[in-house]
Order: sequence, then structure tokens, then C-alpha cells
Amino acid sequence: MTDTTPQTVTERRNLRKAFVASLSGTALEWYDFALFGAVTGSVFSKLFFDGSDPGMDMIKAFLTYGAGYVARPVGGIFFGRLGDVIGRKKVLVWTLLLIGIATFAIGLLPTYQTAGIWAPIMLVVLRFAQGVGVGGEWGGAVLLSSEFARPGTRGLWASAAQTGVPLGSFLANLLLVVMTVSMSDEAFVSWGWRAAFMLSLVLVGFGLWIRHQLEETPVFKKIMERGEAPEAPVSEVFRTQGRALLGAVLVRFGPDVLYAFFAVYVITWLQAGPTPLTNQQALTATMTAGFIQVFTMPFAGWLSDRIDRRLLYAVATVLGATWAFVFVAMQQQRSFGLAIFGVIVGLMFHSFMYAPQAAHIAEQFHARLRYTGSSLAYTFAGIFAGGLAPTMFALFWANGQNSWAIAGYIAAACAITLVGLAMGRAVVDEVDEALLDVTP
Repeated sequence: MTDTTPQTVTERRNLRKAFVASLSGTALEWYDFALFGAVTGSVFSKLFFDGSDPGMDMIKAFLTYGAGYVARPVGGIFFGRLGDVIGRKKVLVWTLLLIGIATFAIGLLPTYQTAGIWAPIMLVVLRFAQGVGVGGEWGGAVLLSSEFARPGTRGLWASAAQTGVPLGSFLANLLLVVMTVSMSDEAFVSWGWRAAFMLSLVLVGFGLWIRHQLEETPVFKKIMERGEAPEAPVSEVFRTQGRALLGAVLVRFGPDVLYAFFAVYVITWLQAGPTPLTNQQALTATMTAGFIQVFTMPFAGWLSDRIDRRLLYAVATVLGATWAFVFVAMQQQRSFGLAIFGVIVGLMFHSFMYAPQAAHIAEQFHARLRYTGSSLAYTFAGIFAGGLAPTMFALFWANGQNSWAIAGYIAAACAITLVGLAMGRAVVDEVDEALLDVTP
């Protein structure tokens, strides 16, 4: 049930600050990831590899994209542990700095023509650093907003971290659309993409300013007052929260893979086939859908506070799997209007999976282990779900241009999510055992 005790002015102010801090951090994270994904096929595959086999260069470029997901467990383990031991706020300042510096440095990299094999190596290293930062960012961003929230409102406030995904993607795609309209393809490939990466420092500065003003979350304060901070949270999660961790990992597969297609690979996919769309048209489709998600995401979080969270998640998962096949059928002959419509609907179903996901995963773990547990679930799923998906899509396309295999892959990921939801627990907010009672 929802706590109806009136909030103080300070509580309301802290909650709003936490929401903005969570939103800005994940917006930066996904500005970087969306930017990287959007230029992987059109820029990185051409500038950072030898060019002897364009098809293989494309696959290598998407493997580089996936390196960011492989790195996430490193960040999840390292920063997740720190978040449960020393606090949410300090760790989230460090993760923001790491992501921002790595993204800025990508914009300074030499190309293969200049540096040879060192060019893709440096790109992978910086992509890996991005992933480490992201691995520690998500779990803390979710807790930052949800642990300031009252019982019964966790779905809405935790959705701040999720809303940062479409906001960051929208900003990245908007910038790319403006650049492709205002400059030649040659200028964009030469220096335009670099400017887009270096502009991430603006989001970093804003995020740091907000986070430095925040207090530590009331839940972590209570843990420290009771002297219950864990000494070895990673091993304790594996030892005592195994089922919760596995279920939380599995629930991420469907939304991660669906997003990997409708927000990342679709930009490349729409520009292939017998009647390809232009790069500007493909970016416009994802940008429009991302803008709409900025509003559907918090709505979905709010709705998950009012109906069964797992049921909402499950229904959206089934609809998302079905829509993948419908979208492929619609785009047998590429159509700009249908592309916009199809991507909007695909990412709308993603919203109703992804927004409730933040609160659902946080609810699976005891408060004293929540940063570690949430981070591990997010990062391990990322390797096998969102990180691998674009490469698999590229392989399906390279081997017979098989779009139906892409849809089948998305459906299989959604089936895994349904298994994870069945394994999870539904938390009843009578005393709000997940947030107010920090004891196991």
C-alpha cells in the first residue's frame, strides 16, 4: 500500500533531485551508447578496420559495440560492491566521470589509416571503459531514485533511470540528424561524428552538478545506522540470493534484445534490402520513437504501481515478441512511414517492459545487497542479451538477408524473459519490506 503520510519539503526536494540525478546519468550513458550504435555501421566499420572485406568489417564493428556489454560485469562487480559498502552517491559520481571521459576520448581516436591495428584496439579499450562505467551506473541510478520514494510509488520514481535511455538516445539521434542535414557525408565521416562524442562533456557537467547536491539515500543511511553494511556483498548475493539473481538476469533478455533491434540495429537494417531508406530517414524513425518513449516510460512505471508489475511486464513481453514479426512483414519493401510507425510501436512495447523492470529487479534483493544484486543482474544479462544481439542480427543478414531469423531471435529472448518473471517474487508494500525493512 502507498504511504499516505505527508512528505516534508526536504523529502520532496530530495526526491526530485534524485529523479533528475538518476535521469541525467542514464541519459548520458545512453547518449553515448546510442551514438556508438548509430555510427557503428556507417562510420566505425569504415574508419577503424582495414576495408578488405566490408561485410566482415561490419561484423567486427558490431563486435566492438558488444565489448561495452562484456565489460559491464566488471563494473557491476566493482562498483556494485562499493555501492553497498560505502554508499550510492559516491559511486555514482565515479561512474559518471568514467563514462564521460571514455566517450570524449573516442572522439579523439586516430583511424586505421593513421594508426593501423592500434586504431580498433584503442576503440575497443575505450568502449570497454564505457561498459565498466555503465555496469556500475544502472543499479545505483535505480536505487538513487527508488530509495527516496514512498512505498507504492517505487515503479514511477525508479523509472527515472529507464527514462534516461530514450532521452539519451533521442538526444544522440537528434544531433546526428542535424549533422547529416547540415553537412556532407564526407564532412560527417571526417570530423562530425567526433564532435558528437566530445559534446558528451555537457551532460557530464550537468550530471556531476546534480549529484554533488544530493544526500545519501535514506535506505543506505538506515543500513549504516544499524551497522549492517555487508563486508563481501558479491559472494553473499551468490550464496543467499541465487534464485533472485537468476530471475533478474532472465527478465532483461526480452527488453534488451528488442531495444537492440528497434533502437540500434534497425538503423542499419532499414538502409539495406531492395528498397533501402536513407540514413537520415532511419535516424528519424528511431529519434521519433525515442522522443515518445520519454513520456511512455514514466507512464508505464506509474501504471506498474497500480496493477500487478509482473503481469504488465509479461503482457508487454508477449506483444513485443509478436510485433517483431509484424514489423518484418511490413518492411519487406522498405517504407519510411511504416518504418516510423513500426519503430514507435516496437519501442512502446519496450517501454512497458523496461520501465517496470527497474523496480522489479530492485525488489528481488534485500536492501543491504541491492546495489550489488541489481548491478550483477543488469550486467550479466547485458552480455548475452543486448550486447550479443546486434552481432547476431548482422550475421543473420550477412547469411541470406534473413529478417525472419531476426524476429525469431527477438521472440526467443522474450520467452526467456517470461521464465525470469515466473521465477521472481511480487513484493507487497504492506510495510514495504524491500525499502524500509533493510534486514534479510
